[in-house]
Amino acid sequence: MKRSRPSRREGLSAEAERLVWLANGLAESGNRAEDRFWDQHLTVIVDELLDEGNEAAINDALDFLFNGNTTAYDELADFVESRAECASRRSKDEDVILIAAPLLAWSRYRIPATKIPPAVLANLRVHLQAHVLAANVKLSMADFLFSPDHLPVGYCNTARFADAIGAAARRDRDMDIETTDLPETAHFLSDTRYLLFAVAVSRGAPMFRWQEPGGDRETALTQWRTQGGACLMPLLPGCATEVVLPDAYFAASRRADRASRAYSVRASVAFLGTTLAVPASQLRAVVAPFHDRKLEEYRIGLTLRDDDTVVHGIVWPILGIEDENGDVPGQIEASLRECGVSDIMMLDHHFPLEFCDDCGSPLYPSPEGEAVHAELPEEDAVQIPRHLH
Repeated sequence: MKRSRPSRREGLSAEAERLVWLANGLAESGNRAEDRFWDQHLTVIVDELLDEGNEAAINDALDFLFNGNTTAYDELADFVESRAECASRRSKDEDVILIAAPLLAWSRYRIPATKIPPAVLANLRVHLQAHVLAANVKLSMADFLFSPDHLPVGYCNTARFADAIGAAARRDRDMDIETTDLPETAHFLSDTRYLLFAVAVSRGAPMFRWQEPGGDRETALTQWRTQGGACLMPLLPGCATEVVLPDAYFAASRRADRASRAYSVRASVAFLGTTLAVPASQLRAVVAPFHDRKLEEYRIGLTLRDDDTVVHGIVWPILGIEDENGDVPGQIEASLRECGVSDIMMLDHHFPLEFCDDCGSPLYPSPEGEAVHAELPEEDAVQIPRHLH
Protein backbone atom coordinates (compact mmCIF):
# COMPACT_ATOMS: atom_id res chain seq x y z
CA MET A 1 0.00 0.00 0.00
CA LYS A 2 1.10 3.52 -0.71
CA ARG A 3 2.08 5.44 2.42
CA SER A 4 1.62 9.19 2.55
CA ARG A 5 4.52 11.16 3.99
CA PRO A 6 3.79 12.46 7.51
CA SER A 7 2.89 16.12 7.77
CA ARG A 8 5.30 18.59 9.38
CA ARG A 9 5.78 17.75 13.07
CA GLU A 10 4.77 20.70 15.18
CA GLY A 11 7.71 22.32 16.91
CA LEU A 12 10.46 20.48 14.98
CA SER A 13 13.02 22.36 12.91
CA ALA A 14 13.55 21.34 9.28
CA GLU A 15 16.76 19.54 10.27
CA ALA A 16 15.09 17.64 13.11
CA GLU A 17 12.14 16.70 10.91
CA ARG A 18 14.48 15.33 8.24
CA LEU A 19 16.32 13.29 10.87
CA VAL A 20 12.98 11.83 12.01
CA TRP A 21 12.01 10.94 8.45
CA LEU A 22 15.36 9.29 7.70
CA ALA A 23 15.40 7.37 10.99
CA ASN A 24 11.88 6.07 10.36
CA GLY A 25 12.94 5.00 6.89
CA LEU A 26 15.97 3.14 8.21
CA ALA A 27 13.88 1.46 10.92
CA GLU A 28 11.36 0.23 8.32
CA SER A 29 13.96 -0.84 5.73
CA GLY A 30 13.77 -4.47 4.68
CA ASN A 31 17.09 -5.01 2.90
CA ARG A 32 20.74 -3.93 2.87
CA ALA A 33 20.43 -1.96 -0.38
CA GLU A 34 17.71 0.22 1.11
CA ASP A 35 19.73 0.50 4.35
CA ARG A 36 22.57 2.02 2.33
CA PHE A 37 20.23 4.67 0.91
CA TRP A 38 19.10 5.80 4.36
CA ASP A 39 22.66 5.52 5.74
CA GLN A 40 24.06 7.79 3.03
CA HIS A 41 21.51 10.52 3.64
CA LEU A 42 21.80 10.25 7.44
CA THR A 43 25.58 10.49 7.17
CA VAL A 44 25.37 13.79 5.32
CA ILE A 45 22.93 15.52 7.66
CA VAL A 46 24.33 14.12 10.92
CA ASP A 47 27.89 15.13 9.97
CA GLU A 48 26.68 18.63 9.07
CA LEU A 49 24.89 19.01 12.41
CA LEU A 50 27.90 17.75 14.36
CA ASP A 51 30.25 20.10 12.51
CA GLU A 52 27.88 23.05 13.07
CA GLY A 53 27.38 22.20 16.73
CA ASN A 54 23.62 21.90 16.22
CA GLU A 55 22.91 19.70 19.22
CA ALA A 56 19.32 20.95 19.49
CA ALA A 57 18.17 19.45 16.19
CA ILE A 58 19.62 16.06 17.10
CA ASN A 59 18.08 16.04 20.57
CA ASP A 60 14.71 17.26 19.31
CA ALA A 61 14.56 14.45 16.77
CA LEU A 62 15.56 11.87 19.39
CA ASP A 63 12.98 13.17 21.87
CA PHE A 64 10.25 13.03 19.23
CA LEU A 65 11.11 9.45 18.25
CA PHE A 66 11.50 8.27 21.84
CA ASN A 67 7.87 9.12 22.47
CA GLY A 68 6.58 7.63 19.23
CA ASN A 69 8.83 5.05 17.58
CA THR A 70 11.44 3.40 19.80
CA THR A 71 12.88 1.36 16.92
CA ALA A 72 13.58 4.50 14.90
CA TYR A 73 14.88 6.16 18.07
CA ASP A 74 17.43 3.36 18.55
CA GLU A 75 18.46 3.56 14.89
CA LEU A 76 19.04 7.31 15.06
CA ALA A 77 20.78 7.20 18.46
CA ASP A 78 23.15 4.47 17.25
CA PHE A 79 23.83 6.41 14.06
CA VAL A 80 24.55 9.72 15.80
CA GLU A 81 26.80 8.01 18.35
CA SER A 82 28.79 6.23 15.65
CA ARG A 83 29.33 9.50 13.75
CA ALA A 84 30.21 11.47 16.90
CA GLU A 85 32.90 8.99 18.02
CA CYS A 86 34.28 8.73 14.46
CA ALA A 87 37.19 11.09 13.74
CA SER A 88 37.39 10.04 10.08
CA ARG A 89 34.02 11.33 8.92
CA ARG A 90 35.59 13.00 5.90
CA SER A 91 38.11 10.25 5.07
CA LYS A 92 37.64 7.48 2.51
CA ASP A 93 40.90 5.71 3.35
CA GLU A 94 40.92 5.19 7.12
CA ASP A 95 38.87 4.55 10.22
CA VAL A 96 39.66 6.66 13.29
CA ILE A 97 37.54 5.95 16.37
CA LEU A 98 37.38 7.34 19.91
CA ILE A 99 37.72 4.52 22.44
CA ALA A 100 37.02 4.37 26.18
CA ALA A 101 38.53 2.00 28.73
CA PRO A 102 36.35 2.39 31.86
CA LEU A 103 37.55 1.57 35.35
CA LEU A 104 35.15 1.02 38.27
CA ALA A 105 36.48 2.09 41.65
CA TRP A 106 35.36 2.51 45.25
CA SER A 107 37.05 4.00 48.25
CA ARG A 108 36.35 5.61 51.63
CA TYR A 109 38.58 8.40 50.36
CA ARG A 110 38.32 10.63 47.30
CA ILE A 111 38.72 8.67 44.06
CA PRO A 112 41.36 10.51 42.02
CA ALA A 113 40.89 11.95 38.56
CA THR A 114 44.46 12.68 37.67
CA LYS A 115 47.18 13.23 35.14
CA ILE A 116 48.81 10.01 33.90
CA PRO A 117 52.63 10.16 34.14
CA PRO A 118 54.54 9.48 30.90
CA ALA A 119 55.99 6.18 32.19
CA VAL A 120 52.53 4.86 33.10
CA LEU A 121 51.14 6.05 29.77
CA ALA A 122 53.91 4.19 27.95
CA ASN A 123 53.15 0.97 29.86
CA LEU A 124 49.43 1.29 29.15
CA ARG A 125 50.18 1.76 25.47
CA VAL A 126 52.23 -1.45 25.43
CA HIS A 127 49.49 -3.50 27.10
CA LEU A 128 46.72 -2.07 24.94
CA GLN A 129 48.65 -2.91 21.79
CA ALA A 130 49.54 -6.37 23.09
CA HIS A 131 46.14 -7.48 24.44
CA VAL A 132 43.31 -5.25 23.21
CA LEU A 133 44.18 -3.69 19.87
CA ALA A 134 44.87 -5.31 16.52
CA ALA A 135 48.28 -5.26 14.85
CA ASN A 136 49.38 -2.12 12.96
CA VAL A 137 46.96 0.17 14.82
CA LYS A 138 48.07 3.76 15.35
CA LEU A 139 47.17 5.03 18.80
CA SER A 140 46.80 8.26 20.75
CA MET A 141 46.16 8.16 24.48
CA ALA A 142 44.90 11.11 26.51
CA ASP A 143 47.25 11.63 29.46
CA PHE A 144 44.45 12.03 32.02
CA LEU A 145 42.22 9.64 33.96
CA PHE A 146 38.79 11.22 33.46
CA SER A 147 35.86 11.26 35.86
CA PRO A 148 32.30 11.40 34.48
CA ASP A 149 32.31 15.15 35.24
CA HIS A 150 35.18 15.62 32.77
CA LEU A 151 33.76 13.78 29.78
CA PRO A 152 32.55 15.73 26.74
CA VAL A 153 28.93 16.81 27.16
CA GLY A 154 26.70 15.98 24.19
CA TYR A 155 27.28 14.59 20.73
CA CYS A 156 28.86 17.72 19.24
CA ASN A 157 31.45 18.11 22.00
CA THR A 158 32.22 14.40 21.77
CA ALA A 159 32.78 14.81 18.03
CA ARG A 160 35.16 17.73 18.65
CA PHE A 161 37.15 15.73 21.19
CA ALA A 162 37.22 12.71 18.84
CA ASP A 163 38.54 14.93 16.03
CA ALA A 164 41.31 16.31 18.26
CA ILE A 165 42.53 13.01 19.65
CA GLY A 166 41.97 11.34 16.27
CA ALA A 167 44.38 13.80 14.65
CA ALA A 168 46.98 12.76 17.25
CA ALA A 169 46.25 9.08 16.55
CA ARG A 170 47.07 9.56 12.87
CA ARG A 171 50.52 10.68 14.02
CA ASP A 172 50.74 7.85 16.59
CA ARG A 173 51.30 10.48 19.29
CA ASP A 174 49.68 10.78 22.72
CA MET A 175 47.52 13.78 23.60
CA ASP A 176 48.23 16.24 26.41
CA ILE A 177 45.10 17.30 28.31
CA GLU A 178 44.91 20.82 29.70
CA THR A 179 43.45 20.40 33.18
CA THR A 180 43.22 24.04 34.32
CA ASP A 181 39.55 24.49 33.44
CA LEU A 182 38.28 21.00 34.20
CA PRO A 183 35.36 20.97 36.68
CA GLU A 184 35.76 19.58 40.18
CA THR A 185 34.89 15.91 40.52
CA ALA A 186 31.97 14.94 42.74
CA HIS A 187 32.83 12.75 45.74
CA PHE A 188 31.10 9.35 45.69
CA LEU A 189 31.77 6.06 47.43
CA SER A 190 31.89 4.25 44.07
CA ASP A 191 32.43 5.86 40.70
CA THR A 192 33.86 5.32 37.22
CA ARG A 193 37.09 6.60 35.74
CA TYR A 194 37.85 6.62 32.02
CA LEU A 195 41.02 6.11 30.05
CA LEU A 196 40.32 7.68 26.65
CA PHE A 197 42.24 7.03 23.46
CA ALA A 198 41.77 6.95 19.70
CA VAL A 199 42.87 4.37 17.17
CA ALA A 200 43.56 4.85 13.46
CA VAL A 201 43.61 2.02 10.90
CA SER A 202 43.23 1.63 7.16
CA ARG A 203 39.56 1.57 6.14
CA GLY A 204 38.11 -1.88 6.87
CA ALA A 205 41.16 -3.18 8.79
CA PRO A 206 40.65 -4.70 12.27
CA MET A 207 40.91 -2.35 15.25
CA PHE A 208 40.65 -4.84 18.10
CA ARG A 209 42.40 -8.08 18.95
CA TRP A 210 39.10 -9.99 18.85
CA GLN A 211 38.67 -9.07 15.17
CA GLU A 212 41.78 -11.06 14.32
CA PRO A 213 41.97 -14.86 13.95
CA GLY A 214 42.37 -16.52 17.34
CA GLY A 215 41.31 -13.45 19.30
CA ASP A 216 38.23 -13.12 21.50
CA ARG A 217 36.78 -10.52 23.85
CA GLU A 218 36.97 -12.65 27.00
CA THR A 219 40.71 -13.28 26.62
CA ALA A 220 41.32 -9.62 25.84
CA LEU A 221 39.40 -8.57 28.97
CA THR A 222 41.23 -11.08 31.19
CA GLN A 223 44.64 -9.92 30.00
CA TRP A 224 43.71 -6.24 30.16
CA ARG A 225 42.42 -6.68 33.72
CA THR A 226 45.69 -8.29 34.74
CA GLN A 227 48.12 -6.02 32.90
CA GLY A 228 46.28 -2.75 32.37
CA GLY A 229 44.70 -2.86 35.82
CA ALA A 230 48.12 -3.28 37.41
CA CYS A 231 49.38 -0.20 35.54
CA LEU A 232 46.46 1.92 36.72
CA MET A 233 46.50 0.89 40.38
CA PRO A 234 49.26 3.36 41.43
CA LEU A 235 47.03 6.20 40.14
CA LEU A 236 44.22 5.16 42.50
CA PRO A 237 45.71 4.72 45.99
CA GLY A 238 43.28 3.42 48.59
CA CYS A 239 40.80 2.26 45.94
CA ALA A 240 39.41 -1.13 45.01
CA THR A 241 39.06 -1.35 41.23
CA GLU A 242 37.58 -3.41 38.41
CA VAL A 243 38.31 -2.73 34.74
CA VAL A 244 35.74 -2.88 31.94
CA LEU A 245 36.58 -4.03 28.41
CA PRO A 246 37.70 -1.10 26.21
CA ASP A 247 35.42 -0.44 23.27
CA ALA A 248 34.05 2.37 21.12
CA TYR A 249 33.29 5.36 23.34
CA PHE A 250 29.51 5.11 23.68
CA ALA A 251 29.36 1.31 23.83
CA ALA A 252 32.03 1.20 26.54
CA SER A 253 30.28 3.94 28.51
CA ARG A 254 27.00 2.03 28.46
CA ARG A 255 28.75 -1.17 29.50
CA ALA A 256 30.35 0.70 32.40
CA ASP A 257 26.99 2.16 33.44
CA ARG A 258 25.48 -1.33 33.62
CA ALA A 259 28.46 -2.88 35.38
CA SER A 260 28.60 -0.02 37.90
CA ARG A 261 25.19 -0.91 39.38
CA ALA A 262 26.13 -4.34 40.71
CA TYR A 263 29.59 -2.98 41.51
CA SER A 264 28.08 -0.25 43.70
CA VAL A 265 26.17 -2.93 45.63
CA ARG A 266 29.39 -4.87 46.23
CA ALA A 267 31.20 -1.67 47.17
CA SER A 268 28.51 -0.62 49.65
CA VAL A 269 28.41 -4.01 51.39
CA ALA A 270 32.21 -4.04 51.61
CA PHE A 271 32.24 -0.46 52.87
CA LEU A 272 29.79 -1.23 55.68
CA GLY A 273 31.76 -4.34 56.52
CA THR A 274 34.95 -2.30 57.04
CA THR A 275 33.31 0.79 58.57
CA LEU A 276 30.86 -0.86 60.97
CA ALA A 277 32.61 -4.23 61.29
CA VAL A 278 29.34 -5.88 60.23
CA PRO A 279 29.27 -8.97 57.98
CA ALA A 280 26.91 -8.99 55.02
CA SER A 281 24.76 -11.62 56.71
CA GLN A 282 23.87 -9.06 59.39
CA LEU A 283 22.61 -6.46 56.92
CA ARG A 284 19.07 -5.92 55.67
CA ALA A 285 18.26 -4.38 52.27
CA VAL A 286 15.03 -2.49 51.53
CA VAL A 287 14.42 -2.08 47.78
CA ALA A 288 11.82 0.26 46.22
CA PRO A 289 11.02 1.91 42.87
CA PHE A 290 11.27 5.70 42.61
CA HIS A 291 9.30 7.59 39.98
CA ASP A 292 9.18 11.02 38.44
CA ARG A 293 6.85 10.98 35.44
CA LYS A 294 7.97 7.38 34.94
CA LEU A 295 10.14 4.86 36.73
CA GLU A 296 13.59 6.44 37.01
CA GLU A 297 15.49 4.21 39.42
CA TYR A 298 15.39 1.75 42.27
CA ARG A 299 16.89 2.76 45.59
CA ILE A 300 18.23 0.41 48.20
CA GLY A 301 18.27 1.32 51.89
CA LEU A 302 20.71 -0.73 53.96
CA THR A 303 20.10 -1.27 57.68
CA LEU A 304 21.42 -3.58 60.35
CA ARG A 305 19.17 -6.63 60.77
CA ASP A 306 18.20 -5.67 64.32
CA ASP A 307 17.72 -1.94 63.64
CA ASP A 308 15.39 0.00 61.29
CA THR A 309 17.80 2.93 60.82
CA VAL A 310 18.98 3.27 57.21
CA VAL A 311 22.76 3.53 57.50
CA HIS A 312 23.63 3.60 53.82
CA GLY A 313 21.91 3.85 50.43
CA ILE A 314 22.44 2.67 46.87
CA VAL A 315 20.89 4.00 43.67
CA TRP A 316 20.23 1.50 40.86
CA PRO A 317 19.33 3.63 37.80
CA ILE A 318 17.05 2.42 35.02
CA LEU A 319 19.02 2.23 31.77
CA GLY A 320 18.04 1.97 28.14
CA ILE A 321 14.82 0.10 27.43
CA GLU A 322 14.36 -1.12 31.00
CA ASP A 323 11.07 -0.25 32.65
CA GLU A 324 8.82 -1.38 35.49
CA ASN A 325 7.75 -4.43 33.49
CA GLY A 326 11.28 -5.82 33.41
CA ASP A 327 13.05 -7.93 36.01
CA VAL A 328 15.24 -5.20 37.49
CA PRO A 329 14.19 -6.19 41.05
CA GLY A 330 15.41 -9.71 40.31
CA GLN A 331 18.78 -8.35 39.19
CA ILE A 332 19.06 -6.27 42.35
CA GLU A 333 18.16 -9.21 44.57
CA ALA A 334 20.71 -11.44 42.80
CA SER A 335 23.44 -8.82 43.29
CA LEU A 336 22.62 -8.49 46.99
CA ARG A 337 22.61 -12.25 47.54
CA GLU A 338 25.94 -12.61 45.72
CA CYS A 339 27.36 -10.21 48.31
CA GLY A 340 25.93 -12.27 51.19
CA VAL A 341 22.88 -10.11 51.98
CA SER A 342 19.94 -12.48 52.45
CA ASP A 343 17.45 -10.32 54.39
CA ILE A 344 15.81 -8.42 51.50
CA MET A 345 12.53 -6.45 51.59
CA MET A 346 10.94 -5.58 48.22
CA LEU A 347 8.51 -2.66 48.43
CA ASP A 348 6.19 -2.34 45.45
CA HIS A 349 4.49 1.01 46.01
CA HIS A 350 5.75 4.03 44.08
CA PHE A 351 8.03 6.51 45.84
CA PRO A 352 8.49 10.06 44.47
CA LEU A 353 11.98 10.90 43.25
CA GLU A 354 12.93 12.91 46.33
CA PHE A 355 16.24 14.30 47.57
CA CYS A 356 17.36 15.92 50.80
CA ASP A 357 16.61 19.66 50.79
CA ASP A 358 19.79 20.42 52.75
CA CYS A 359 22.50 18.28 51.11
CA GLY A 360 20.88 17.05 47.91
CA SER A 361 21.45 13.36 48.70
CA PRO A 362 18.82 10.83 47.59
CA LEU A 363 16.32 9.61 50.16
CA TYR A 364 16.18 5.84 50.61
CA PRO A 365 13.41 3.40 51.56
CA SER A 366 13.20 2.29 55.18
CA PRO A 367 11.62 -0.89 56.59
CA GLU A 368 8.62 1.25 57.61
CA GLY A 369 8.02 2.15 53.95
CA GLU A 370 9.21 5.75 54.22
CA ALA A 371 11.84 7.64 52.20
CA VAL A 372 14.53 8.74 54.67
CA HIS A 373 18.05 10.11 54.83
CA ALA A 374 20.80 7.49 55.16
CA GLU A 375 22.79 8.18 58.33
CA LEU A 376 25.78 6.27 59.62
CA PRO A 377 26.27 6.22 63.38
CA GLU A 378 27.79 9.61 64.23
CA GLU A 379 31.17 8.23 65.27
CA ASP A 380 31.54 6.49 61.88
CA ALA A 381 30.29 9.31 59.67
CA VAL A 382 33.42 11.47 59.48
CA GLN A 383 34.56 12.16 55.89
CA ILE A 384 32.28 9.53 54.41
CA PRO A 385 31.44 10.23 50.74
CA ARG A 386 28.00 10.24 49.14
CA HIS A 387 27.04 7.24 47.07
CA LEU A 388 27.02 6.96 43.31
CA HIS A 389 23.97 8.47 41.64
